[in-house]
Amino acid sequence: MRIFADKLADNLERKQYPIYLVMGNDPLLLQESCDLINQHAKKKGFLEKRRFTLDKQLDWNDVFDCCQALSLFSSQQIIELEIPEAGLNAAATKELITLTDKLNSDILLVVISNKALSRAQENTKWFKALHANGILVSCNSPELRQLPQFVQLRCRKLKLMPDAEAIQMLAQWHEGNLLALAQSLEKLALLYPDGQLTLPRVEAALSRHNHFTPFQWTDALLAGQAKRAQRILRQLHAEGQEAIILLRTLQKELFLLLEMKQNFDQNTPMGKIFDQHRIWQNKRPMYTASLQRLNSHNIQRQIHLLAQLELSVKTTFDQDPWPLLSQISIEICQPNTCIPNSKIPIFQ
Repeated sequence: MRIFADKLADNLERKQYPIYLVMGNDPLLLQESCDLINQHAKKKGFLEKRRFTLDKQLDWNDVFDCCQALSLFSSQQIIELEIPEAGLNAAATKELITLTDKLNSDILLVVISNKALSRAQENTKWFKALHANGILVSCNSPELRQLPQFVQLRCRKLKLMPDAEAIQMLAQWHEGNLLALAQSLEKLALLYPDGQLTLPRVEAALSRHNHFTPFQWTDALLAGQAKRAQRILRQLHAEGQEAIILLRTLQKELFLLLEMKQNFDQNTPMGKIFDQHRIWQNKRPMYTASLQRLNSHNIQRQIHLLAQLELSVKTTFDQDPWPLLSQISIEICQPNTCIPNSKIPIFQ
């Protein structure tokens, strides 16, 4: 079974599972989900908690010892297993499968990862073994279109009553940073005891806390969202993001897009193209928009511009890459707006 983090509280009231897989990229949702599980388990008599990191230094005997039959007077235990940033090695995956056979009713197992699982990882033996007797709690940051609803739900819990403009502003200012959103809403609840949130009140009380990644920039480019792409690019620049990382990220997307475009022009069905290139369902509308908006010449031009820009960044250290990245962003979103006189120096 799989649920989203905002449904966890209701799910816990109905049933407690022996295994919880708490996984996703958002720190706030991860922490709140683990806290909810611990609080609920404590009410059920799980008073002890042991936490282990699944790295090379872990002695698995310590984990297995926790699963031994408890005495009549021992309390039930929560075992938290944290998957490290580097992921699981082969030895750890093997031990996890062994662990599933050692669990008993006095053990509540919580496996935590700060990354969402890929399809390939969900098909692994260790995941299937755990998921068969447990529940996956998805803790990924909401997408932009889902964020206003998320803001509204958080406000309701704090008895805040935002108007539509305030919700949009809160969502825009805190995109990619739900921890800051939670802090901002708590601050607003203190500042305005009547709970009324209007756009002027929000603007007067808060500053921007949004946080973007290069992947959100490329997603906006694929979708053809010109204004959003420029806003993300400005924020990445202000945060000190390295231009070369943006270059490489976009290059990878464009090479993939060019290959897909060639298949598309040969009348290969869109679904088959996506399956061949293992495109996730939630990204297919973005690629569809790009394939319909851009022709092969448009894509090749942007690949060429990026190659020249990369060479310029690495050889001409006084060259500011950000205006050129902005130009490329515009051209990908609006291919009829190609700027013929690029300032990118041409190297032979």
